[in-house]
Parts: sequence; structure tokens; C-alpha cells
Amino acid sequence: MSKAHHYYGIDIGGTKIELACYDDELRLIRQWRIPTPTHDLGQFLDAVVELVQQADSLVSERGHIGVGLPGIIDPVTGRHLSANVPALTNQNLAVLLTERLQRPITVGNDCQCFALSEANGGAAADAPTMFGLILGTGMGGGYCVGQRLLRGSNGTLGDVGHVSIPGDTLERYRLPVLDCPCGLRGCAERYASGSGISAIHAHFTGQRLDAVQIIGLADDGDTAARYSLDVHIAVLAHSIATLVLHLDPHAIVLGGGLSKLDQLYTRLPPLIATHLFAGPRPPPILRPAFGDASGTRGAAILARQNH
Repeated sequence: MSKAHHYYGIDIGGTKIELACYDDELRLIRQWRIPTPTHDLGQFLDAVVELVQQADSLVSERGHIGVGLPGIIDPVTGRHLSANVPALTNQNLAVLLTERLQRPITVGNDCQCFALSEANGGAAADAPTMFGLILGTGMGGGYCVGQRLLRGSNGTLGDVGHVSIPGDTLERYRLPVLDCPCGLRGCAERYASGSGISAIHAHFTGQRLDAVQIIGLADDGDTAARYSLDVHIAVLAHSIATLVLHLDPHAIVLGGGLSKLDQLYTRLPPLIATHLFAGPRPPPILRPAFGDASGTRGAAILARQNH
């Protein structure tokens, strides 16, 4: 059989599975999206296999496959340590799909796939090192050097959402130390993500609103909503400053729902600088080039780099 010239990026989420088929130049050919069978492993595998078979039929060959999904993948066992698809908890998806599809499968974290996409032909294509930071319901990212992903010994490199915010920073903004589902306390994700905006606003006002509602109120001049966003961006800047001091990326690309907030690109750099000692400068904070397509595109790049 001749070498495959097509790459399939599969993005798995709690509500949908999306497969995008790309050619060897990463041009999108076609994509499919179906609901995620979250609780039945057999139904989940059947759904993925059917999508891959449709793609194979379209391009008349067996494409290379990369998969991005939320959670941590144990680099020793290949098992998922956490996932928002219960059927995959403690399962080795790469092994299961390899058995069903009879070809190698490369699996990565969805945040890391986002970073890989933006490092290859994306917003940070010319950066020697870059960090892709997802700010959505949660907070996480990936670190690329020379357009290739670094995962670390535990596969957690880039999981900045679970680095704790220092107590004095929380005290400065009169924020409580919040428990995190990961088992730690005061994790950046609890304050700096989209759900973090909701938590901050609820703490100050007692109102249970989502980030979109709070942003809308701030745009309309609501003082309390504006204050909540001010506190959010201040804590986010501290978290990114910690990232800069640890990894020193040449560029940071934002993803997730909050990446559409214009103020992040103008206000973050000077705020980050206040948390750095003399000398280091904040890297440019960039908008994503591929937006929602980065997940599947990054998974396809993962397959291309590892086949």
C-alpha cells in the first residue's frame, strides 16, 4: 500500500466528536461532527470507527490518525487519568482504537493539540518557542519548541490551570481560597478561566451568572461586572507571569471562549510586567489563527509528526 497522504484530526469533547480530514499540506478536505456517547465504551468506539471509515472512503486510503481529548494521559500506561467522557476513564484509547482500526493512533491532550496547531502555520508560526493557553470553562495549555510539542515526564507540561495562586495575591483582591476538583486548593483555573469569572462575580455580588452575561453587563457599564473582570484579568496576569518565568516562551496564543475578549490583548502585557523582576519582558499575547479548528488541526499535525 502506498504511503498515506491524508491526516485525520479527531477532537473529542463531552458533547461532540469531530473528525477533520486534511491533505498533506494541511488543507481541510472535509469534517464530520456527531454527539459523543459519553457512558458506553462500545458505543463510543463504534462511533469513532464509523467516522474514520467515512474518511477512508472519501480519500480512498487509510489516513493517519491523531486524537485530542481533555484530561491527563499517563505517559507510562497510556491510560486517561481524568476525562469528561466517563467511558474513557482509566482506558487506553490509543490501544483500543489501534485494535479496531488496524493502524497506529497518536493521542494527545486537547489543549496541547491547540498549541501544536498554532505553532505550525498559526499565530506563533515564526516563534522558536510558544505557549498555547486555553481559557474556557477550564484553563490549560501546551508548550512547543521548534514547532514540536513538549509533554514532560508526566504528560502534564502546560497544565498551568492547576498551579496555585499565592495567598497574598488572593488576599489583595479579597478572594477566597477555592477548592478545585483536582484535589488542590487555590488553583489558577478556579479564578482565571471563564468559570473563574463567574466565581469571582458570585463572590462579590452573590449573582450566579456565566462569563458571557458578566461581560455583557460590563459592556453596558455595570460597575460590579467591570470590577469582576478587573479582578479576573489581574489574577490571570499573575498566572501568566508565573508561566513566563518558568518557560519563557517567545509568544503566547490564547484560545477558548475568553480569547475573543479584546481587552486581554491590550491589558495583559503591562499587567504581566508588574509581576516580573527587572529584565524579563512579557511575550506578545496573540489571537489564535485557527480558532475552533485548532483542536482537530493540531491532532492531525500530531499524527503527521509521529507516524
